Parts: sequence; C-alpha cells; structure tokens
Amino acid sequence: MSQDQAKLQTLEEKEARSIGILTDALKCFEDKIATTFTGGKDSLTVLHMLKRIGGGRVPVPVLNLDTTVKFREVLEFRDRLAREWELDLIIATNYDGLKKIRIAVDHEQCCLVMKAQAIDAAVEANGWQALVTGVRWDEQPARAGEKYFSERPGHTRVQPILHFSELDIWDYIGKYKLPYCSLYDQGYRSLGCEPCTVKSVRPRGDGPEREGRAQEKEQIMAQLRDLGYF
Repeated sequence: MSQDQAKLQTLEEKEARSIGILTDALKCFEDKIATTFTGGKDSLTVLHMLKRIGGGRVPVPVLNLDTTVKFREVLEFRDRLAREWELDLIIATNYDGLKKIRIAVDHEQCCLVMKAQAIDAAVEANGWQALVTGVRWDEQPARAGEKYFSERPGHTRVQPILHFSELDIWDYIGKYKLPYCSLYDQGYRSLGCEPCTVKSVRPRGDGPEREGRAQEKEQIMAQLRDLGYF
C-alpha cells in the first residue's frame, strides 16, 4: 500500500485528493490540457470530476482513441455521453499506421501504433502540454509506481485517480448515479479492444481486474508504458 492509499481512507477523502490534483492541473496548463475518455469506468470517473470542477460542463477537450476494433457498446456509450454531456470530443485513429500492421496479432506493435503513436500525434496536433488519464495504482503492476504528474516526451500525464481501487470507482459511479457502458453488467471488468478482451471469471474486487485482457499484452505492459501507452 502506498503512502497516499494509507492516508486516504474514505471515498470523500479520495475524491478531494483527485479534485485537488485536477484543479491544480487546470490552473497550471490552462488551455493546453485535455483529458482522455476510453468509454470505460475509470476515465468516466475522471470526466465526471472535471465536469464538477467545470460547473456542469467538462472544461477541456476530450480525446478518444479509436483503434477500429472497439466494442460496439463502448462506441455507443462514448457517443451517447458526448451528446448528453456536450463534450468537445476528439476521436483519433492512426489510419496510416493501420496500413502497416495486423490488428491484434503483434500486441506490442498494435498498441504502439494504434494507441501510443495516436496519442502523441493528437497531443502534437492540438498543442496540448498535458493529458489527463484514468490509470490507477492497483489496476496493473506496471502502474504501481506512477506519480500524479508524470513527465512524458512532449507532454505531462496528469493521473488524478491513482489512489482509487476498482471498488472505489464503482462506489463513485453509484454515489453520483453515473451512466456506464453496458458491458460491465455482462461480466467484463476491464474494457479493451474487442479481439483482446473477454469476460472475467471473478466478480469485481476479486483477483486481477485485467484478467480478461490479452495476457501477452499484460506481460509487456511496462514496455508499452515506456512507449507511451496509458
């Protein structure tokens, strides 16, 4: 358990820490910051926190990576939320890179081209100096040492919910009665691309959250993160 996790006991305390981090980031980077939204529960939580800070509207652009093999349900939820929350949604797809790879065959190359390179291209094209993500310490071992503000080539990653657990996320969603992707009610605990994601065999909070993700990719997560993956 990290020092932050030990200090922050209640959901309200964890929320306050995250809101503080986001508020500092917005002041620091002003109009040079965006947030990511995958359609999943974690980035949904961050998006809602930004909406609270913005007085009912998310005050920054929202980046979504479309790898061309996302679940239909994820895309439908993304588009629904963009309409209902009036998001400034920017959808990025690395079409040039798509011509050079075979989707979901070489996991490292696929994630590098369709995610990491797409992130870098979007950051550069929009002149962003910071990008907010919804990664958490306990979600994957390669993320356990992450910091709230993490310097990456060309921009800063702002990671305000590192101290949240999987069950904290669901408590937050329940507390604020947030809509979420229907796949979570069908046995999925972590949502990736459709060819690389299956239902979990255990309930929320029990065992590895990402057990339904392609394990070849999970085993090289540290390398992928070095390349720019979330």
